[in-house]
Amino acid sequence: MVTVRLWGSLGDLAGKTEVEIPATTLRELLQGLEETYPALKPQLERGVSVSIDGKIYNDSWSTPIREDSEVVLLNRLVGG
Repeated sequence: MVTVRLWGSLGDLAGKTEVEIPATTLRELLQGLEETYPALKPQLERGVSVSIDGKIYNDSWSTPIREDSEVVLLNRLVGG
């Protein structure tokens, strides 16, 4: 299980700011969040950014996640 901190309005949608999801990749994480917390689905479909151990990922679906990784889900970060 991966512990995920839900930042800002994402925590409001899920009803909590920290959740546990079984996942070994970014794709599995996002699919698990969508299945477990359906209220997150519209935002996940619009796009989110995921911080894994301090590095931001947007669309790197096969990025591995360890159980001890620090994972934070944020509204998509854009810009340069």
